[in-house]
Amino acid sequence: MQRLYIATEKFGPSDGPRWESYVAWSGLTQLSEVVTLDGMLCPAALAEIKDSYWPHVVNEDFMLGFFIDLDFLLSELPDTRGLNILGVIRKPSIDVRSLEWDGFAFLGYDLMDKNVGNSALSNCGGFPDVFADTELSGVGLLENFDRAVEIRDLLQRTHPEERHADCDLWAIFRRQER
Repeated sequence: MQRLYIATEKFGPSDGPRWESYVAWSGLTQLSEVVTLDGMLCPAALAEIKDSYWPHVVNEDFMLGFFIDLDFLLSELPDTRGLNILGVIRKPSIDVRSLEWDGFAFLGYDLMDKNVGNSALSNCGGFPDVFADTELSGVGLLENFDRAVEIRDLLQRTHPEERHADCDLWAIFRRQER
């Protein structure tokens, strides 16, 4: 399982009216913040791909914002305050919550559409026939691997016409402040 890195903007109560509107729209009143790869909610901190990035990023469609080298990513960020430095694993085949990842803590699983654009959990208006909003943690993720796999499969089976329901499972870890 390849470990990847991305820096995203934080999204929570300090965002004021934007946060209040999001919670009212989503109904996710249990959230203390959102941690996701969804670029609409938590945009990537490095939006522009520079030529110098090519040896350090995943060279696949929709993956250019993901780095394979944490030190390089950190060297490109002038200030990490206000950012989430995430370690992620795309399509884990086993539960990785107890994975030892120096400096990172497991937060949960996200279900991202194939373009890694939208989270089926926190930015699609919900799929109440597949999962309850209350199943999401305080950061908008699923904590149980088996349930995350079940939801991913149910979304694809029950909503084949919905492109955001055709999603991949992502494990999300966050770098701990030192």
